[in-house]
Amino acid sequence: MPSLDRAQILPEADLPDINELLREGKQISSSVTVKTCPFLTTNDVRSEFEYKKQKIAKGTIMLHGQIGYRSLTKSKLAYAKIYEQITEAGYKIDRYGICLDWSMGYPAALRTNMPRGTGLILEQPEEFTALTHSAPVAPHFGDFVIGTPAAVENTVAALEAGATSIGNIGQYFTFRMPKWDNDVKTTAETVKAIALCASQPVEILIHSNLDDGFAALFCDMSCSLGAVLLERYIIEDLIGGHVAHCYGHTFSDPMTRLAFQRALARVTKTPGSMVYGNTTIYVTGEVENYANLASYLLVDIVAQQSLPTGHGLNPVPVTEAMRIPEIDEVVNAHLFANRLIRRAQGFETLFDIKKVDKTADMLIKAGQRFKEKVLSGFKEAGINLSNPFELLLAIRRIGAKKLEELFGPGKSQKGCLRNRIPIVQATPIAELETRSDELVALMSQSDQILLKHSGFKICVACTDVHEYGKIFLEGVLKRLGFVLVNAGVSVDPKIVAIKAKESKADFIAISTYSGVALSYLQSLYQELSQIDLVIPIFVGGKLNQIPDYSQTSLPVDVTKQLRELGAVVCFRIEDMIEQLLRIGKERIN
Repeated sequence: MPSLDRAQILPEADLPDINELLREGKQISSSVTVKTCPFLTTNDVRSEFEYKKQKIAKGTIMLHGQIGYRSLTKSKLAYAKIYEQITEAGYKIDRYGICLDWSMGYPAALRTNMPRGTGLILEQPEEFTALTHSAPVAPHFGDFVIGTPAAVENTVAALEAGATSIGNIGQYFTFRMPKWDNDVKTTAETVKAIALCASQPVEILIHSNLDDGFAALFCDMSCSLGAVLLERYIIEDLIGGHVAHCYGHTFSDPMTRLAFQRALARVTKTPGSMVYGNTTIYVTGEVENYANLASYLLVDIVAQQSLPTGHGLNPVPVTEAMRIPEIDEVVNAHLFANRLIRRAQGFETLFDIKKVDKTADMLIKAGQRFKEKVLSGFKEAGINLSNPFELLLAIRRIGAKKLEELFGPGKSQKGCLRNRIPIVQATPIAELETRSDELVALMSQSDQILLKHSGFKICVACTDVHEYGKIFLEGVLKRLGFVLVNAGVSVDPKIVAIKAKESKADFIAISTYSGVALSYLQSLYQELSQIDLVIPIFVGGKLNQIPDYSQTSLPVDVTKQLRELGAVVCFRIEDMIEQLLRIGKERIN
């Protein structure tokens, strides 16, 4: 068993007292409870937990939609209009995931001067209520509430707005708020918020999106199921809450997607929150994306037909890969999904469920082993297994990659990712590795040799938590023999500038996704100027941002402004490689 050192993981001499944190959360619940909302009154239920149980008993498939434009007015319009149009068509939508901006994770008193993305910002508790009262659809505050520095204040606002599904614990483990490094405070607020929910007189779903957490980074899908078991132990066994898991963004293989749902059903008592759309397979063509939409949605429909778990199915609009979908595009995706549910009757008989369940068995057995190995390693290190604060903070600080390397259930084998052979291979990282191999293989031998002998050192960073672009880029650059400096994920521009200078990097490469491309590059150039470093910057990803003067919720392309700053804009990794080849040839000549 690999050993851990508590002094390195939790070096603080004076951490918050767990009993005091739990007491504070429970005390808040004496004055804060779930207020009524149209969803609860229309359906005559006390919570979405109760509603989900009813749907499970009837075998009814639930549907989940995502809303949350920058404008509160437009978000309220979407809340009402999507429900009305779907209802008029004779169909149903059960719940909304409300996309808060990631800056909502900062305490309200500090939020004004912090970076912001493209999502919805609710300034006052009354705005939470105004939104949830716009239609009789279950409000799900799934992002940037629990798991952030503002966990308690946002949870209070959500409960008083009638929400009984609140998250996102997955984000706690992987998200870092820019300009915020106090993970002790974040963990303390998270524990108090969970305790507040656990003390409510009705069941509150503590939502955890595994794809926002460790599932997106594990190479072995059984570790993802092990993460479910660890979260259950902490939230349900130690704090007394109800954790509801979501997956789906990155589960692109149909068989393992179905197997994971069936394994999840067997190891959890709480209904699921939602199954998210497999957005990693979306392309920039709307027509082609209808095929992608159908491919994962049919699997999820069959999953709920054969073993209902209460997850709301999420038909992602076909424009998702290009921009924030408009209201009518969300409606269209749901009309498609509702019709597909009706047409899917009998499809479950075409699936080899016995084969699927063999994989589910493997996931459960290996997932339990992963959980046991993690807890055993923590115990050996002196981390208190009955203290949810210590467990949460330790897991967050160690991270997915190290946990899998140390405690993964697969056989050790050097040369494999994480140095282990996966029990059930997770597709996202494997697909990125394959794509890296394919991209390099298409290059001429002479170009590969030139780049490998260039001696280029590249400082690579990601503006936000969406790490796949960075992982893909690093995979290609490693294969081409570049020296890489890992500046980090969701890292502040100042840190990138310092690491680039200290490492004497030749270039900086920035991957961005969350609508902060221009403001981030502006800050990065300022930081470089302050330390007298002039260095080329490559930038790729979603190169958009909502202008401060904008009257809409839609981000605009900022490619022109990025180029005016001096950045080398790369729409594909191949664009960066072409530029590096050009620079390499110029140096030789």
